[in-house]
Amino acid sequence: MPRTSTRKPSRPVSTPRSKREIVSTTAGLASAFAVLAIAGSTPSAYAQTDPILTIYTYSSFSGEFGPGEAVKANFEKVCSCVLEWVETEDAGTLLARLILEGPNLNADIVLGLDTNLIAAARETGLFADHGLDLPNLDLPVDWADPVFVPFDWGWFAFIYDSAAIDEPPDTFAEFLADSDGPTIIIQDPRTSSPGLGLMLWIKRVFGDEAGAAWTALAPRIVTVTRGWSEAYGLFLEGEADMVLSYTTSPAYHIAVEGETRYRAAIFDEGHMMQVEVAAIVASTDQLGLAQDFLSFMVEAGFQSAIPEGNWMYPAVTPPDGLPPAFADLGIPSISFLMPSEEIAANRRDWINEWLAALAP
Repeated sequence: MPRTSTRKPSRPVSTPRSKREIVSTTAGLASAFAVLAIAGSTPSAYAQTDPILTIYTYSSFSGEFGPGEAVKANFEKVCSCVLEWVETEDAGTLLARLILEGPNLNADIVLGLDTNLIAAARETGLFADHGLDLPNLDLPVDWADPVFVPFDWGWFAFIYDSAAIDEPPDTFAEFLADSDGPTIIIQDPRTSSPGLGLMLWIKRVFGDEAGAAWTALAPRIVTVTRGWSEAYGLFLEGEADMVLSYTTSPAYHIAVEGETRYRAAIFDEGHMMQVEVAAIVASTDQLGLAQDFLSFMVEAGFQSAIPEGNWMYPAVTPPDGLPPAFADLGIPSISFLMPSEEIAANRRDWINEWLAALAP
């Protein structure tokens, strides 16, 4: 993703799902993940003898509008290797692929999981300690993890068009209470990192009343998409008044389009954070090269591509600072970061609560 990020859609927008359809898709996800396990799993053949570093990531990172192309070019200048991206749609499907492939995982590094998924990822036993001394990270939270290395972060938010909405709600409670309020597009928490982030955000703000909050919001949900790119593309086409994304999403429109009309609604109750990470696959036969990449990941050659490539805050601020488009973005006064172990323990129950509230 801020996955997500204002990630400009990197592939044609696919047909969205209605609320009725999402309740019946759980069984279908298994077959979809099976397809993911096959597609793109075999590295391309290269004529040269340079080693290949295979990295699983999500499509908007490695796609046409993401930072992947710049990262690949910058790393290949210093590594005497070939970096190959293998993509899935979003962080949720990335985790599902890891679970499906298990010990047959055909990757050296996985890049694009986040703090809401790392406990579940750790439980797979597929990852090795990175063994690195990391530099000081520019994160709003302390970080000390032997396996997962951060590369960017941000806050989830609802993005709106200020030409259509004069005064967005100031609180999450106000947003829910207005039955005639803005229509929204969200992502599925089973397959999407922002979708999971929203589910956790509502749980953190409303606690035991989260189910009632979802029930109140349900009539205004136009559709639920599998991933971020699809949702944001539909929003830009005018399919809803708001879309679940990141506070940094307006930076894309400012920097690329010179457009200031898109803004993030900032809620007084606070916003859920996301920190995106990468980790080394324990079965890699390119351990040294994988460690080199994670060291490179927190250096300028990688981090400089994040603000205007992934449209997130970098884990280490580049030497030239943040681009001008980030200067006037909305900043939440309260940040949430739920313990990943708590998420892993309760994720299934909370998803069932979400499904029940959105059932027709």
